[in-house]
Amino acid sequence: MSTCTKVSRDLDEPLAGTAAPARTWLLLEQPGPWGAKALTSSHLDPDLGRTLEKATEGTGVRIALIRRPGRHADCHAVAERQVYAAHTAPGNVWLRSATTSDPEQLLKLDFAALGGGASGTFDTVLDGRPHTGDPLALVCTNGKRDRCCALLGRPLAAELAASGVDGAWEVTHLGGHRFSPTFLVLPFGYAYGRAEAPAVKEILQGVREGRVVTEGCRGSSAWERPGQAAELAVRTATGEEAADTLTVVRTDGTAPRWDVTVAHTDGRIWRVTVAQGASLPPRQESCGSALGSPARMDVLAVRELARPAAASLVAR
Repeated sequence: MSTCTKVSRDLDEPLAGTAAPARTWLLLEQPGPWGAKALTSSHLDPDLGRTLEKATEGTGVRIALIRRPGRHADCHAVAERQVYAAHTAPGNVWLRSATTSDPEQLLKLDFAALGGGASGTFDTVLDGRPHTGDPLALVCTNGKRDRCCALLGRPLAAELAASGVDGAWEVTHLGGHRFSPTFLVLPFGYAYGRAEAPAVKEILQGVREGRVVTEGCRGSSAWERPGQAAELAVRTATGEEAADTLTVVRTDGTAPRWDVTVAHTDGRIWRVTVAQGASLPPRQESCGSALGSPARMDVLAVRELARPAAASLVAR
Protein backbone atom coordinates (compact mmCIF):
# COMPACT_ATOMS: atom_id res chain seq x y z
CA MET A 1 0.00 0.00 0.00
CA SER A 2 1.39 3.40 -1.01
CA THR A 3 0.94 6.12 1.58
CA CYS A 4 2.21 9.69 1.88
CA THR A 5 4.57 8.49 4.62
CA LYS A 6 6.05 5.67 2.57
CA VAL A 7 6.65 7.93 -0.43
CA SER A 8 8.25 10.63 1.71
CA ARG A 9 10.52 8.09 3.38
CA ASP A 10 11.44 6.41 0.10
CA LEU A 11 12.36 9.78 -1.40
CA ASP A 12 14.36 10.67 1.74
CA GLU A 13 12.55 13.98 2.12
CA PRO A 14 14.44 16.13 4.67
CA LEU A 15 12.84 16.71 8.06
CA ALA A 16 14.57 19.92 9.18
CA GLY A 17 12.42 23.03 9.07
CA THR A 18 9.05 21.27 8.99
CA ALA A 19 7.78 21.72 12.58
CA ALA A 20 4.55 23.60 13.29
CA PRO A 21 5.54 27.04 14.68
CA ALA A 22 4.18 27.81 18.17
CA ARG A 23 5.86 29.74 20.94
CA THR A 24 3.28 28.44 23.42
CA TRP A 25 1.32 25.19 23.37
CA LEU A 26 -2.02 24.88 25.16
CA LEU A 27 -3.24 21.29 25.53
CA LEU A 28 -6.69 20.23 26.70
CA GLU A 29 -7.61 16.63 27.46
CA GLN A 30 -10.56 15.40 25.40
CA PRO A 31 -11.20 11.63 25.39
CA GLY A 32 -13.25 9.90 22.74
CA PRO A 33 -13.19 10.22 18.96
CA TRP A 34 -11.70 13.18 17.10
CA GLY A 35 -12.75 14.51 13.72
CA ALA A 36 -10.47 16.11 11.15
CA LYS A 37 -10.88 19.51 12.84
CA ALA A 38 -10.84 18.15 16.35
CA LEU A 39 -11.64 21.33 18.27
CA THR A 40 -15.02 21.48 16.55
CA SER A 41 -15.53 17.80 15.74
CA SER A 42 -15.06 15.91 19.00
CA HIS A 43 -17.12 15.64 22.15
CA LEU A 44 -15.81 19.05 23.18
CA ASP A 45 -18.55 21.67 22.79
CA PRO A 46 -18.00 22.88 19.18
CA ASP A 47 -18.96 26.44 20.11
CA LEU A 48 -16.22 26.40 22.74
CA GLY A 49 -13.79 24.93 20.22
CA ARG A 50 -14.53 27.65 17.67
CA THR A 51 -14.19 30.38 20.29
CA LEU A 52 -10.85 29.01 21.48
CA GLU A 53 -9.55 28.79 17.91
CA LYS A 54 -10.49 32.41 17.29
CA ALA A 55 -9.17 33.63 20.65
CA THR A 56 -5.72 32.16 20.05
CA GLU A 57 -5.28 33.49 16.50
CA GLY A 58 -2.23 35.70 16.18
CA THR A 59 -1.21 35.25 19.82
CA GLY A 60 1.60 32.71 19.38
CA VAL A 61 -0.52 30.10 21.18
CA ARG A 62 -1.32 26.83 19.43
CA ILE A 63 -4.14 24.84 21.02
CA ALA A 64 -4.60 21.09 20.61
CA LEU A 65 -6.55 18.26 22.19
CA ILE A 66 -4.85 15.34 23.91
CA ARG A 67 -5.94 11.95 25.21
CA ARG A 68 -4.23 9.02 26.86
CA PRO A 69 -3.06 6.23 24.52
CA GLY A 70 -5.21 3.12 24.17
CA ARG A 71 -8.85 2.37 23.48
CA HIS A 72 -11.06 5.44 23.55
CA ALA A 73 -14.44 5.03 25.17
CA ASP A 74 -17.08 7.11 23.40
CA CYS A 75 -17.77 9.14 26.51
CA HIS A 76 -19.45 12.53 26.42
CA ALA A 77 -19.17 13.49 30.08
CA VAL A 78 -15.66 14.05 31.46
CA ALA A 79 -15.42 14.72 35.17
CA GLU A 80 -11.95 16.22 35.13
CA ARG A 81 -9.54 17.12 32.34
CA GLN A 82 -5.78 17.56 32.28
CA VAL A 83 -4.56 20.88 30.90
CA TYR A 84 -0.98 21.83 30.02
CA ALA A 85 0.64 25.03 28.86
CA ALA A 86 4.24 25.15 27.67
CA HIS A 87 6.39 28.04 26.45
CA THR A 88 9.27 27.00 24.23
CA ALA A 89 11.39 30.15 23.67
CA PRO A 90 14.97 29.66 24.99
CA GLY A 91 15.64 31.62 28.14
CA ASN A 92 12.02 31.29 29.24
CA VAL A 93 11.14 27.62 28.79
CA TRP A 94 8.43 26.34 31.10
CA LEU A 95 5.73 23.68 31.37
CA ARG A 96 2.69 24.19 33.61
CA SER A 97 -0.01 21.72 34.56
CA ALA A 98 -3.58 22.01 35.82
CA THR A 99 -6.87 20.13 35.93
CA THR A 100 -10.33 21.46 35.28
CA SER A 101 -13.89 20.18 35.36
CA ASP A 102 -15.03 23.13 33.23
CA PRO A 103 -13.10 23.62 29.97
CA GLU A 104 -14.84 26.99 29.45
CA GLN A 105 -12.41 28.29 32.08
CA LEU A 106 -9.83 28.42 29.29
CA LEU A 107 -11.71 31.37 27.77
CA LYS A 108 -10.62 33.47 30.75
CA LEU A 109 -6.94 33.09 29.83
CA ASP A 110 -5.00 36.08 28.53
CA PHE A 111 -3.81 34.42 25.32
CA ALA A 112 -1.58 37.31 24.26
CA ALA A 113 0.26 37.11 27.59
CA LEU A 114 0.44 33.33 27.37
CA GLY A 115 1.87 33.51 23.86
CA GLY A 116 4.40 36.07 25.05
CA GLY A 117 5.73 33.69 27.68
CA ALA A 118 3.90 34.81 30.83
CA SER A 119 2.57 31.85 32.81
CA GLY A 120 0.71 33.95 35.39
CA THR A 121 -2.61 33.88 33.56
CA PHE A 122 -2.55 30.06 33.43
CA ASP A 123 -1.75 29.84 37.13
CA THR A 124 -4.39 32.37 38.14
CA VAL A 125 -7.25 31.08 36.01
CA LEU A 126 -6.62 27.34 36.32
CA ASP A 127 -4.61 27.12 39.54
CA GLY A 128 -1.68 25.99 37.43
CA ARG A 129 1.61 24.77 38.82
CA PRO A 130 4.98 23.69 37.44
CA HIS A 131 4.88 20.26 35.85
CA THR A 132 7.16 18.01 37.87
CA GLY A 133 6.69 14.69 36.11
CA ASP A 134 8.29 13.25 33.00
CA PRO A 135 8.63 15.39 29.88
CA LEU A 136 5.63 15.11 27.57
CA ALA A 137 5.77 13.02 24.41
CA LEU A 138 2.82 14.06 22.24
CA VAL A 139 2.25 11.63 19.38
CA CYS A 140 -0.03 12.70 16.52
CA THR A 141 -2.71 10.01 16.09
CA ASN A 142 -5.62 11.75 14.38
CA GLY A 143 -6.54 9.36 11.60
CA LYS A 144 -9.41 11.62 10.48
CA ARG A 145 -6.78 14.10 9.26
CA ASP A 146 -4.54 11.44 7.73
CA ARG A 147 -4.62 7.66 7.96
CA CYS A 148 -0.84 7.52 8.48
CA CYS A 149 -1.21 9.27 11.84
CA ALA A 150 -3.53 6.52 13.05
CA LEU A 151 -1.75 3.57 11.40
CA LEU A 152 1.69 4.61 12.63
CA GLY A 153 1.08 7.06 15.46
CA ARG A 154 -1.34 5.09 17.62
CA PRO A 155 0.88 1.98 17.89
CA LEU A 156 3.83 4.20 18.85
CA ALA A 157 1.82 6.00 21.55
CA ALA A 158 0.53 2.68 22.89
CA GLU A 159 4.03 1.18 22.95
CA LEU A 160 5.39 4.17 24.84
CA ALA A 161 2.60 4.02 27.42
CA ALA A 162 2.94 0.24 27.84
CA SER A 163 6.66 0.61 28.48
CA GLY A 164 6.11 3.09 31.30
CA VAL A 165 6.50 6.48 29.61
CA ASP A 166 4.20 8.49 31.89
CA GLY A 167 4.33 11.56 29.68
CA ALA A 168 2.96 9.82 26.59
CA TRP A 169 -0.18 11.39 25.11
CA GLU A 170 -1.98 11.29 21.81
CA VAL A 171 -2.45 14.72 20.22
CA THR A 172 -4.75 15.96 17.48
CA HIS A 173 -2.42 17.66 15.00
CA LEU A 174 1.28 18.47 14.63
CA GLY A 175 1.41 18.93 10.85
CA GLY A 176 3.54 16.93 8.45
CA HIS A 177 1.45 13.76 8.11
CA ARG A 178 3.96 12.39 5.61
CA PHE A 179 6.57 12.22 8.38
CA SER A 180 4.42 9.95 10.59
CA PRO A 181 4.78 8.92 13.26
CA THR A 182 5.39 12.49 14.38
CA PHE A 183 5.70 13.67 17.95
CA LEU A 184 6.48 16.77 19.98
CA VAL A 185 8.44 16.90 23.22
CA LEU A 186 7.65 19.47 25.89
CA PRO A 187 8.82 21.66 27.50
CA PHE A 188 11.52 22.35 24.88
CA GLY A 189 9.15 22.14 21.92
CA TYR A 190 11.21 20.10 19.45
CA ALA A 191 9.24 18.05 16.92
CA TYR A 192 10.38 14.75 15.41
CA GLY A 193 9.36 12.56 12.51
CA ARG A 194 9.57 8.92 11.40
CA ALA A 195 9.89 8.00 15.06
CA GLU A 196 10.32 4.61 16.68
CA ALA A 197 9.94 3.85 20.38
CA PRO A 198 13.67 3.35 21.22
CA ALA A 199 14.53 6.69 19.58
CA VAL A 200 11.69 8.44 21.42
CA LYS A 201 12.99 7.13 24.75
CA GLU A 202 16.47 8.39 23.91
CA ILE A 203 15.03 11.79 23.02
CA LEU A 204 13.06 11.95 26.28
CA GLN A 205 16.16 11.03 28.26
CA GLY A 206 17.90 13.89 26.51
CA VAL A 207 15.11 16.25 27.59
CA ARG A 208 15.53 15.12 31.20
CA GLU A 209 19.22 15.97 30.92
CA GLY A 210 18.59 19.27 29.14
CA ARG A 211 19.86 17.99 25.78
CA VAL A 212 18.49 18.11 22.24
CA VAL A 213 18.76 15.00 20.07
CA THR A 214 19.03 16.19 16.47
CA GLU A 215 18.55 12.80 14.78
CA GLY A 216 15.06 12.77 13.26
CA CYS A 217 14.39 16.34 14.45
CA ARG A 218 12.04 18.55 12.44
CA GLY A 219 12.91 21.67 14.40
CA SER A 220 11.91 23.78 17.38
CA SER A 221 8.37 25.12 17.35
CA ALA A 222 9.72 28.33 18.91
CA TRP A 223 10.90 29.45 15.45
CA GLU A 224 9.46 29.90 12.01
CA ARG A 225 10.66 27.31 9.51
CA PRO A 226 13.81 29.06 8.21
CA GLY A 227 14.89 29.54 11.83
CA GLN A 228 14.20 25.90 12.64
CA ALA A 229 16.49 24.76 9.85
CA ALA A 230 19.16 27.31 10.79
CA GLU A 231 19.22 26.36 14.47
CA LEU A 232 19.51 22.66 13.67
CA ALA A 233 22.31 23.41 11.19
CA VAL A 234 24.28 25.24 13.90
CA ARG A 235 23.78 22.33 16.28
CA THR A 236 25.02 19.92 13.63
CA ALA A 237 28.03 22.09 12.75
CA THR A 238 29.11 22.68 16.36
CA GLY A 239 27.93 19.54 18.15
CA GLU A 240 25.98 21.72 20.61
CA GLU A 241 23.45 19.59 22.52
CA ALA A 242 22.32 21.86 25.38
CA ALA A 243 18.67 22.71 24.93
CA ASP A 244 18.51 26.27 26.17
CA THR A 245 21.59 27.79 24.53
CA LEU A 246 20.71 28.78 20.95
CA THR A 247 18.32 31.56 19.95
CA VAL A 248 17.21 32.78 16.54
CA VAL A 249 17.68 36.52 16.99
CA ARG A 250 17.10 37.78 13.43
CA THR A 251 15.70 36.55 10.15
CA ASP A 252 16.47 38.80 7.18
CA GLY A 253 15.02 38.32 3.72
CA THR A 254 11.87 36.83 2.28
CA ALA A 255 11.04 33.58 0.54
CA PRO A 256 12.77 31.87 -1.10
CA ARG A 257 15.99 32.96 0.68
CA TRP A 258 16.81 34.14 4.17
CA ASP A 259 19.84 35.01 6.27
CA VAL A 260 19.17 33.78 9.80
CA THR A 261 21.22 34.96 12.78
CA VAL A 262 21.62 32.38 15.53
CA ALA A 263 23.13 33.37 18.88
CA HIS A 264 24.66 31.22 21.63
CA THR A 265 24.43 32.13 25.29
CA ASP A 266 28.26 32.20 25.38
CA GLY A 267 28.32 35.08 22.88
CA ARG A 268 29.03 33.23 19.65
CA ILE A 269 26.96 34.25 16.60
CA TRP A 270 26.33 32.47 13.30
CA ARG A 271 24.86 33.68 10.03
CA VAL A 272 22.97 30.86 8.32
CA THR A 273 21.74 31.12 4.74
CA VAL A 274 18.54 29.16 4.16
CA ALA A 275 16.76 28.69 0.84
CA GLN A 276 13.27 27.40 0.23
CA GLY A 277 13.11 24.74 -2.43
CA ALA A 278 10.51 22.36 -3.79
CA SER A 279 10.57 18.67 -2.95
CA LEU A 280 10.77 16.73 -6.20
CA PRO A 281 9.45 14.61 -7.72
CA PRO A 282 5.88 15.66 -6.82
CA ARG A 283 4.26 13.67 -4.04
CA GLN A 284 1.23 13.79 -1.77
CA GLU A 285 1.58 15.97 1.32
CA SER A 286 -1.23 13.94 2.84
CA CYS A 287 -2.96 10.72 1.89
CA GLY A 288 -5.79 11.52 -0.52
CA SER A 289 -4.44 14.91 -1.53
CA ALA A 290 -3.33 15.86 -5.03
CA LEU A 291 0.31 15.57 -6.03
CA GLY A 292 2.38 18.60 -5.11
CA SER A 293 5.90 19.75 -4.33
CA PRO A 294 6.11 20.47 -0.58
CA ALA A 295 8.40 23.31 0.43
CA ARG A 296 11.74 22.27 1.90
CA MET A 297 14.33 24.29 3.80
CA ASP A 298 17.85 23.88 2.46
CA VAL A 299 20.79 25.28 4.43
CA LEU A 300 23.31 26.75 1.99
CA ALA A 301 25.92 28.09 4.42
CA VAL A 302 26.73 28.30 8.14
CA ARG A 303 29.26 31.00 9.02
CA GLU A 304 30.44 31.98 12.49
CA LEU A 305 30.89 35.73 12.78
CA ALA A 306 33.68 37.63 14.49
CA ARG A 307 32.55 39.24 17.73
CA PRO A 308 32.48 42.91 16.53
CA ALA A 309 30.50 42.03 13.41
CA ALA A 310 28.20 39.78 15.42
CA ALA A 311 27.46 42.52 17.96
CA SER A 312 26.67 44.98 15.17
CA LEU A 313 24.35 42.53 13.43
CA VAL A 314 22.39 41.68 16.56
CA ALA A 315 22.06 45.35 17.54
CA ARG A 316 20.50 46.33 14.19
